[in-house]
Amino acid sequence: MARDADSNEPTREFPGYPTGEALKGRSDAPPEASATPVPARPTRGLLWVLGAAAIAVVVLLGVQTSGLLPNFRNPFAEERTDRSQPTLLKSIQDLSRYVAAEGNFQVVVDLQKDRQYVPEFLLNERTLFVGAGSVEAYVDFSKISDGAIVESADGKSVEVKLPAPQLGETNLDLEKSYVFAERRGLLNRLGEVFGGDPNRQQEVYRLAEDRITAAARDSGLGARAEENTRKMLEGLLGSLGYERVTITYVTP
Repeated sequence: MARDADSNEPTREFPGYPTGEALKGRSDAPPEASATPVPARPTRGLLWVLGAAAIAVVVLLGVQTSGLLPNFRNPFAEERTDRSQPTLLKSIQDLSRYVAAEGNFQVVVDLQKDRQYVPEFLLNERTLFVGAGSVEAYVDFSKISDGAIVESADGKSVEVKLPAPQLGETNLDLEKSYVFAERRGLLNRLGEVFGGDPNRQQEVYRLAEDRITAAARDSGLGARAEENTRKMLEGLLGSLGYERVTITYVTP
């Protein structure tokens, strides 16, 4: 059937399209939701990565604890280098002394250096030093002269003449000695910065040794050495069969 040129009716061959108000209403309508599914987040992959990292840390700690790998070192750790020279043997001295007593002493040295008419805050140096040392009292058997040992005719008694005990040099124990307090003036500190004296503590060491030596002389250490030497020889010679042992000391 023929289609009339003046007719706007839709037919099967020419379907109708929206126009006018219908087209405007259709453009204002919200777009329909897309039917394409949104991919899920990679949660399972992240869990796998975290699990692998945890296992790696546990394995590393286990290997480190077992000692299969070397310990981790701090690159900023303090390092100590000893560049000391080999020890030189200068001499060997044979000793034939019997150490019969030893005294241990402690002294406090209070040394102050200042200048007259100069304020202490500018030029002043005061050191409190605690010195600990020991002194030995010994008998030198190498100085026994000929005829110093006299035996009786019956062989039951003996007389021994020994040199009087001597005091050895004071041995200052640096592990037990220390600077208790130190006060220095401004100029002293500046002088230390530009040119310090490496032997500055030697003076207090020497004073401590002198005071300990003087104290040892007045302590009766020599008399104790005489008594101990006498007991030692009486026991030794008594074991050889002597019934009477006489020990006398001779001052050189």
